[in-house]
Amino acid sequence: MATLSVGEPQEMEVDRRGESEESGDDETKRKSFNGEVDSLQTPSTVPEESPVDMETITLDPDEEDVDLVHCRIGKIEGLEVLRKAKTISLRQNLIKRIENLDSLVSLRELDLYDNQIRKLENLQALTELEQLDVSFNLLRKIEGLECLSKIKKLFLLHNKITRIANLDQLTSLQMLELGSNRIRIIENLDSLTTLESLFLGTNKITQLQNLDGLHSLTVLSIQSNRITRLEGLQNLVNLRELYLSHNGIEVIEGLENNKKLTTLDIAANRIKKIENISHLTELKEFWMNDNQIDNWADLDELKNAKGLETVYLERNPLQKDPQYRRKIMLALPSVRQIDATYIRF
Repeated sequence: MATLSVGEPQEMEVDRRGESEESGDDETKRKSFNGEVDSLQTPSTVPEESPVDMETITLDPDEEDVDLVHCRIGKIEGLEVLRKAKTISLRQNLIKRIENLDSLVSLRELDLYDNQIRKLENLQALTELEQLDVSFNLLRKIEGLECLSKIKKLFLLHNKITRIANLDQLTSLQMLELGSNRIRIIENLDSLTTLESLFLGTNKITQLQNLDGLHSLTVLSIQSNRITRLEGLQNLVNLRELYLSHNGIEVIEGLENNKKLTTLDIAANRIKKIENISHLTELKEFWMNDNQIDNWADLDELKNAKGLETVYLERNPLQKDPQYRRKIMLALPSVRQIDATYIRF
């Protein structure tokens, strides 16, 4: 990486991004990770549009990857010819019901993002399905997934779901995205022993609990909730990325067993002191902006993280110091990015 002298840092703005992988288009990916969705950019169907008749759409019986995005489809029908299909994308249509999929026994991925679906149903024939996306719909509960034993990725972002339930049979699940719903309690996850990534941003969760069985978890995102205490993470020994920004946390604690953490995001909380993280020697990203840190000595907690590359400390009392950037560079010489700006020595 190009560098510049410490005395004259050049500013080069970069994005601080987080994504929940495949779900969402390019504009909504970052927000889905946080669970935060800008109402001006929220995907939405247009009620005034008239649905098209599926008979007007030509389908290739030999096609394995079927793209039916934004075709104004109002009803799933006529897909029986697609017996070779491995992936079908029906995102951004006018579909109100999941139906007529029984013949698609070879299907691996089904994308129903941004429709008008109110219920998870009629999926029992899709026993080979590995990825399902029903984000940006009108779902109120998790149900009808019992036969999807091979599913690895489930995206239910931005619905009206109130409870985590009925996932017991999904023993192959690796990623679960439930951001921007109405969930209050973390529960009923014990059977998901293969789960690697869990996204619960922008819900109404008040406590970190019932995570003990998730031994394979490497990514946990519970941003923009109502959590006031860091707890319940002691069994997540393989955790690498933890995102807890925009909560009400006051003390950094409870991370004694999370020694593999490479990313720690506790921005926009109520924290007054950086403490209890000197054992996180693998840390590369530390996001602590929008808190109440006022003591430069607190940076000593990060000195054992020899590979630390990025720190966010803006909008803390520390930032009022005229030597703010210089002092961070001197205290943490491995850092290559301070806030949204790369360092050039």
